Amino acid sequence: MDFDPTILAAWLTRFAQSIAWFVIAAGLFQNAFHVWQLVLAGRALRRDRGIAEGRQLWRRYAETAPPIALLVPAYGEELTIVESVRSLLSLQYPAFEVVVVNDGSKDRTLEALIEAFELEPVERDYELIAPCARIRGLYATSRQPKLLVVDKENGGKADALNAALNLSRASVVCSMDADSLLEPDALLRAVRPFVEDPERVVAAGGSIRIANGCEISHGRVARVGVPRNFLALLQTIEYLRAFLMARIAWSELGTLLIISGAFGLFRRDAVLAVGGYSLGTVGEDMELVVKLHRHFREQKRPYRVVFLPEPVCWTECPEDLGVLGRQRARWHRGALETFERHRDMLFNPRYGRVGGLGFGYILLVDVLGPFIELAGYVLIPAFWLLGVLNTDYLYAFLAMSFGFGVVLSIGALALEEMEIRRFPGREKPGPADGGRDGRELRLPAAQQRLAAARDVAVPDQAAWLGNHDPAGLPQGRHLILRRRRQQGGLTSPGTVLAGFA
Repeated sequence: MDFDPTILAAWLTRFAQSIAWFVIAAGLFQNAFHVWQLVLAGRALRRDRGIAEGRQLWRRYAETAPPIALLVPAYGEELTIVESVRSLLSLQYPAFEVVVVNDGSKDRTLEALIEAFELEPVERDYELIAPCARIRGLYATSRQPKLLVVDKENGGKADALNAALNLSRASVVCSMDADSLLEPDALLRAVRPFVEDPERVVAAGGSIRIANGCEISHGRVARVGVPRNFLALLQTIEYLRAFLMARIAWSELGTLLIISGAFGLFRRDAVLAVGGYSLGTVGEDMELVVKLHRHFREQKRPYRVVFLPEPVCWTECPEDLGVLGRQRARWHRGALETFERHRDMLFNPRYGRVGGLGFGYILLVDVLGPFIELAGYVLIPAFWLLGVLNTDYLYAFLAMSFGFGVVLSIGALALEEMEIRRFPGREKPGPADGGRDGRELRLPAAQQRLAAARDVAVPDQAAWLGNHDPAGLPQGRHLILRRRRQQGGLTSPGTVLAGFA
C-alpha cells in the first residue's frame, strides 16, 4: 500500500491543534486561578489588618500570649551563631526560651556558644517522644535563663528539631533556622491566632523576605534595600508573590500545605501527637503540615493552619545559578516525597479541600508539571520544523502569559506597599496629602521595572514557590549573609531546565 503524506500531515495538524487548545486552556485556567488568588489575598489583607506598632501589640497580647520555645538547629554556624542567639534573646515577647541544638557540628559552634554565654553542663528531665539521635549534653547558665543549648550527634535538621521539641517546655514552639533574622515583634504578631483561637489553631506561618541588599547590624535588618544581584532581584518579587498572594489565598481556602522551616509556629501537643518531624526527608516542614492536616481530618476535630503576612523573617537567597539550582531541586524533591508518602489523600473525600484542591495542585504542578513543560520544550521546535506551528498564535499566547505575570507581580507589590510596607518608598508629609500613615500609595518606578523584568525571565516561579519552602539552603551554606555580618552589616524544574536555576 502506497504511503499518503497528506494523511500524515492531516494527523500532525490535528495533533498540533489539540496540543494548542490544551496549552491555551491550561494557561487561561492558571492565570485565572492566580488572579483569583490575588483577589483573595487583597480581601484578606484589607480585612485582617495587623496592629501597626509594637507598643499596641504588647498591650494587647502580653498578658494572654502563651510561652514560646524557639527551636534553633545549628550545624557549622561557628561564625554567626553567637550573634544570631543574642538577636533571638532580645526579641520582644513576654515569655520565651531559645533552644539551640548543635547537630554534631564539626567546627566550634558549641564552643563559641559556651564561651560567649558562659554556659555550664546542666540536667533537665525530658521525654523522648519525637525520634532523635543521641543527646550528648545540655548547657545553660543562670545569667541567661532563657537559653538552653543541646549538644547531640548529627542527624539532620528534622532530627535536631525533634530533639529541641522533646526538651522544650512551652505550649507553642517556633521552628526556625540558625541564621534566620526575625523582626523584634515577629513573635507577638505571629502568636495572635493562638491567642484569639487557641482551641483550633495548630500552626501559623509568617512571611519570608529576602535579606540580600539589606543593611544588617547586630542580627537585625537596620535598613531594607533592594538586591543588586539580578537573580536575587528576581527572587525578591518571586517571594512577594508567593507570600503575599499564594500562601494567603491557600490559607483562606483552608488548604495551606506548607509553613516555611525558616519561621513557623506550632502547638507543641499537636506536633507530638503526629510523632514530630519525619526523619529521612528533605521536606520535613511540608511533611509536618500535611501530617497535621491528616491527623485532625481523620480525628474529625476542628483545626486551623493559618498564614500571617505581618510577622516577617529575613533570610538570604542564592545569588548564583549553581546554588539556586540545588535549592530548587531540594524543594521539588521534598514536595514529591511528601506527595508519595500521603498519596492516598489525593482526591479522597475524607480529607476535604486538602485532598482535592491542595493535593490536586501538587499533582498538577509538582508531579505532572515537569513532564508537561519538558514536552513543550520538545514539541514547539518539532512543530515549527514540521511547519504546523502557527507562530502568530504562539507569540500572542506568550504575550498574554507575560502580561498576566507582570500584572500579578505589580499586584503583589501593590499589596506590599499598601498593607505591609517593608520596602523603601517615597514619603509624603502626612496622610492629609493623600498617603496612608505618611506613605505615598504608589509603587516606586524601580519596583515596577523589577516586576516586569521578573516576569519576562520567570513567569511561573511564584505560583510554584507558593507551595514550597523558601528556606531551602542547607545549613551552613548562607555565605553571603555571613560575609555581611562579619563586615558589620547582612521553580519549578521546568524553569530550571530553561536556564533560570
